[in-house]
Amino acid sequence: YFLLLFFIYLKMERIIFLVIGLFCCCSVSAQELPNEFYARVVGISDGDTFKVLYQENQEIKIRLGHIDAPEMGQPFGKSAKKFASDLCFGKEVKIVRQSKDKYQRIIAEVFIEKTNVNKEIVRAGYAWHFKKYSSDKEYEKIENEARENKRGLWQDKTSIAPWAWRDIKKTKKSTKKVLLFDCVL
Repeated sequence: YFLLLFFIYLKMERIIFLVIGLFCCCSVSAQELPNEFYARVVGISDGDTFKVLYQENQEIKIRLGHIDAPEMGQPFGKSAKKFASDLCFGKEVKIVRQSKDKYQRIIAEVFIEKTNVNKEIVRAGYAWHFKKYSSDKEYEKIENEARENKRGLWQDKTSIAPWAWRDIKKTKKSTKKVLLFDCVL
């Protein structure tokens, strides 16, 4: 009986520890963040998604607003990631929040001093202006200049926009599932 109580006590202690740990790790929600804040870039997932460290203990995922960079498996995906990394990895940046996406990432414009990182990635030819979610004419103008000057991915006449690439990948996955299902039947 005492052994059973001891094991129950240990389980409760672990649960309490886990709850306290989660509370400490998640102490700042996106709603509690100011609209503008400074953070250090600690990770680059791809050309338009970063991880930043806010107040030395809160890791936050940032999705760059107005733009869509090639996926990692897509042509120029690694180049876009490298460009973004060279531009801001390890640096203190200003985050200007716009919204949150369905993955709970903060959609934002990112600045290094007065330089708009989002615009620089488009200017270098490593992202499209994401017109589905942005009507900002300046991004459109910057993309057109990059196209005309054949910068980055615009060197390739057959570049596929990331949203089209993702749709192709989804279609292939769903086709595979249908084929697998047919084989099972």
